[in-house]
Amino acid sequence: MSVVRVVGRSVVVRHVVRAVGELFAVSIIAFAVTGLAPGDVFGEARLERQLSPAAVAAMRSREGLDRPFLARYARWVESVAHGDLGRSVAYGAPIAPLVARRALNSLVLVSASLATTWIIVLPLGVWMAARDRSADGRLLAAGATALIAVPDLLIAIALLLAAAATGVLPTGGARAIDPADAGGLAALGDRLRHLVLPVAALTLIAAPPLARHVRASMLDALRAPYVVAAAARGIPYRRLLWRSALRAAANPLVALFGLSFAALFSASMIVEVVMSWPGLGPMLLDAVRARDEQLVLAGVMLSTVLLLFGNGCADVLLRVVDPRITA
Repeated sequence: MSVVRVVGRSVVVRHVVRAVGELFAVSIIAFAVTGLAPGDVFGEARLERQLSPAAVAAMRSREGLDRPFLARYARWVESVAHGDLGRSVAYGAPIAPLVARRALNSLVLVSASLATTWIIVLPLGVWMAARDRSADGRLLAAGATALIAVPDLLIAIALLLAAAATGVLPTGGARAIDPADAGGLAALGDRLRHLVLPVAALTLIAAPPLARHVRASMLDALRAPYVVAAAARGIPYRRLLWRSALRAAANPLVALFGLSFAALFSASMIVEVVMSWPGLGPMLLDAVRARDEQLVLAGVMLSTVLLLFGNGCADVLLRVVDPRITA
């Protein structure tokens, strides 16, 4: 059965309409918040002695900052509809290619962290459920709970300090070797070395709550009547665990997969700033500091699009796993 047949045309249309509505709401909120912030991108220019107040006013007028809120929002929507995200005043460059490069870096980081996290938490959560009544299983569950209480920022800083002390891994950036000066494999290896530390940080942040959710879903599945009946028929416990129970827990785990993408993407904003990964996080921070309204809006909207895309993929995967779901 094809994915298109499983999802259904009406379901796709409904999700697209909902996504458009959410993007519209986010754009309104982001535009209003950036407009309410004191000052603008030309606020510091007033301190420059060579720029007269008239010159500053002319620059503000050229960027449309002296227009009413609704007029500026309508102008922005019109430019975005034509594929023009505007020009960053802080960076002095078109926003679209700037944001695209940063979004790709963030997507690479989040995708690698998502794969690493689930490779770890799926067998770990199943093992914790299987050993739920044993001391080691409960000890590991308690350790995961304790790790959840550690702030994300503290985890990232601790890993950064450990890398700086040992010198084993790079402590920032995305590469040290210029691809033009090195072969393809050398540049790829350098890129992967720089990726290890932020991926490790995001995995430590996301793995503990996900492992507990997997454990809870597996415990519920092990209590299902047909799983209990299968155990009574003498089916080996390992087969029962990895086939019957894991299949019964598939729906909540697939939904959890979509939520984990959103959680990792949100956490990546902090990790990128701490570890100087050139993603959307540092760019948004710089844009907010510079009061670059157009760049802030582009970053926020693109982040929302990526989150909606991740949740949509998880929703499609859920319907592939269970065709009975039609809502």
